[in-house]
Amino acid sequence: MKSYKARGIVLHTLKYGDSSMVAYLLTDLYGRQNYMVQGVRSTRGHGSKLALFQPMFAIEFEGLESPRMQLHRLRDVHNGLILQTLPFDVRKSTIALFMAEVLYRLVKESEPNAALFDFVWGSVAALDAMREGVADFHLWFLSNLSRFLGFSPGNSYLPGALFDIQEGTYTLIRPAHNAVLSCDDTRILHNLLSCDVRALPDLGLNRHQRVAYLNAMLVYYGYHLDAIHAVQSVRILQEVF
Repeated sequence: MKSYKARGIVLHTLKYGDSSMVAYLLTDLYGRQNYMVQGVRSTRGHGSKLALFQPMFAIEFEGLESPRMQLHRLRDVHNGLILQTLPFDVRKSTIALFMAEVLYRLVKESEPNAALFDFVWGSVAALDAMREGVADFHLWFLSNLSRFLGFSPGNSYLPGALFDIQEGTYTLIRPAHNAVLSCDDTRILHNLLSCDVRALPDLGLNRHQRVAYLNAMLVYYGYHLDAIHAVQSVRILQEVF
């Protein structure tokens, strides 16, 4: 049995038996991996560890793998980031639920992707640290995640441009098809891709723009990855923001 030290982001959990669960993690060493976590629901021993397995919580752990086991085992788990606000702020925890579900639905590769992992880990830290601009964070995350999934815009933005979803490019000429973002949504896409997360308070979006842009991004993602339509937490986001 081989052991290793790793970092992970909690995407989803599933109860297994009376005291165990399966944890679906995005890890730095193995990409998306599923882990058997034994005794985590017990009233003795490691019962308190259950609190670590909330959506988008960042953990450090020891993993165990063996050719005889279908799932890796997880033990010696502890906080990778000490979260100060995310667990207690309903807006942030709602966004974390959405982020976790998007990654759970869309990221399937069991291979290391350092750029993706660092982006996700850094996004958790950034969300936890935010004081203003929280309402736009999920839009920033979804926009920038497209870079790591392989379908961000392929050319430079020009004022007044539309975004052609099929071609993956900004264009000043309206295409014949309808798979296109409006000028306003295209401008927001450009701004979110080019701004630092700490500049979100200056974005100045209203509720109507947030809803319209999120719907546009779901169309954009859906063109490339049909699994985005299975994300159920979108409805909660639209109610909160």
